[in-house]
Amino acid sequence: MGIHDDDVLVVDDHERVAVEHLRRGLGQPDAVPDLHELVGVGRRGPILGPQRTRRRQRGHGERCTNRQSKSVSHGSSLPAVYNTRMRSPLLRLPAKARPALTLICIAALATAVPARAQEGDGEPAAAKPPSPPGRWETSHSIEVGGETVEYDAVVTGIRLDNDDGAPAAQLWYTAYFRTNGASPQQRPLVFSYNGGPGSASFWLHMGIMGPRRVVTPDVGPQGAPPYPLEDNAWTILDIADIVMVDPVGTGFSHTLGETPGSDYWGIDEDAKSLAQFIRRFLSVHDRWNSPRYLLGESYGTTRSAVLAGHLQRANIDLNGIVLVSSVLQFNTIQFAPGDDLPYIVNLPSYTVAARYLDALPEKTPADLETLMAEVEEWALTDYATALLRGSTLDADTRARVVDRLHRYTGLSHDFIEKSDLRVTAPAFEAELLRDEGKVVGRLDARFTGPAGDTLGARPSHDPQSTAISSAYTSAFNSYLRSELGYDGDREYVPSGAVRDWNWGRVSAGRFSRGDGTPNVAPDLAAAMRRNPALEVLLINGLYDLATPYFAAVWTMDHMGLPPELRANIQREDFAAGHMMYVEQSLLPQWKETLDAFILRTSGSPRDPD
Repeated sequence: MGIHDDDVLVVDDHERVAVEHLRRGLGQPDAVPDLHELVGVGRRGPILGPQRTRRRQRGHGERCTNRQSKSVSHGSSLPAVYNTRMRSPLLRLPAKARPALTLICIAALATAVPARAQEGDGEPAAAKPPSPPGRWETSHSIEVGGETVEYDAVVTGIRLDNDDGAPAAQLWYTAYFRTNGASPQQRPLVFSYNGGPGSASFWLHMGIMGPRRVVTPDVGPQGAPPYPLEDNAWTILDIADIVMVDPVGTGFSHTLGETPGSDYWGIDEDAKSLAQFIRRFLSVHDRWNSPRYLLGESYGTTRSAVLAGHLQRANIDLNGIVLVSSVLQFNTIQFAPGDDLPYIVNLPSYTVAARYLDALPEKTPADLETLMAEVEEWALTDYATALLRGSTLDADTRARVVDRLHRYTGLSHDFIEKSDLRVTAPAFEAELLRDEGKVVGRLDARFTGPAGDTLGARPSHDPQSTAISSAYTSAFNSYLRSELGYDGDREYVPSGAVRDWNWGRVSAGRFSRGDGTPNVAPDLAAAMRRNPALEVLLINGLYDLATPYFAAVWTMDHMGLPPELRANIQREDFAAGHMMYVEQSLLPQWKETLDAFILRTSGSPRDPD
């Protein structure tokens, strides 16, 4: 029971939480029934309003004989003082009678609570609906291809619901809509995202897709801020509207209430959420009849392959999918005992990297394409045969293979022998320039940096990633606030928040290996069979050791497609790394490639000047 002062009834935390639970059950904190009205007592001043009279604070050691709850909510906003000065004769009861009044009041409150909020009825209390995301909209213009492109930029989010229809997450995006071109229904719509999994879309956003881009050196560290921004004359905004999407757990996107992140952190879980987002986006912006595209990088290509199927099941076909630095079949990049495939499909990338770094022992063909074709052919024939023979490989053949690997990689004969003819990508990155005290970049082998451990079996860091991460992160946060007008209090999460990704498939079957090395190439193949008009643009970086170009090509060649559907796959190689848009000299190639692909597959003429 509470401790009485002369004028005020002060209750302890246990009684306070009992009324707080009733208050929450009503779903309207400001509409809690007046205790005086419930028991027919006159009053002066509000019951649950701000404290208007003095109260005497009591510690938890004070005696309380009428405990209504075992839990205590110290964060409750409910005032500890329930009554202000009351003049009803009823309150002049002796102290011994006052506990009965308290019980009457609490019981009366309970009668006003909906049945679903009462304990023991099996139904949870009604949850307060989440606040809608904010919306920031600005207008701009940019010169692209000799014409002025006027556009609106929108930063906001869309609510995602769980399978029961309850709000579960907010997925945020930045959209760019051209305002002086063709009608929105005629303009292609490109949904774009990065990979990870767990990376926000700011890399593509600030590198090539958005109307503004951060300027970084082609090869080498960017250094300290400030980092320059410039108009992106190679954006595709002149021919298509762009939606930069941040999956749940990245950027501003987040779960709601008690929803765990694991509901969204998995191959199928992630694709399912993006499918729901796209469906709602098309309705919110009235774009159901626009040509539709997916453009993902790295794990974003994995997402696109699965997402295409989810969209098709919702009767939403796509015009095209752009796979940037693709990985669909993960055993092509994961070096596991007994699986020789990744060594075969990674070898051409080792050759291209070593050639650029002038680490090959012999003079090679001056033409890069000629060298690539030579290595690819040897990898699929003599090298593959040697690896498949395992320990039965004869000594003479083994010696010839070691010598050829030395020629194509620049690694020593001794190192290749000790590697049993099988050099992993991390081992190549750590070993190639070890004598110089350097490591080779994983995302772009043209980047090198000092080795953290000169005896290490793998690099301590990726020189390419560390060279530009600060520039992209800083420039995007500045751009978001200074040019797009965002003034909210959420922190933009670039990466690192997503944990424990579910690499298994929701539906077991031939698309799932079940051992942590998923293969979503059959998902893409199935989408292409269901929609024969769907076309795919495969964009590779030749110096990319994270998602090697030949691994992506090998995957495309093993999807089991008939010739007429194989013709729907277009390949474009860039003399660059994982993020080919970092190199400014290659931006015209990007623009030309994307423009041609979108204009051809959308049937949309270029917007008039």
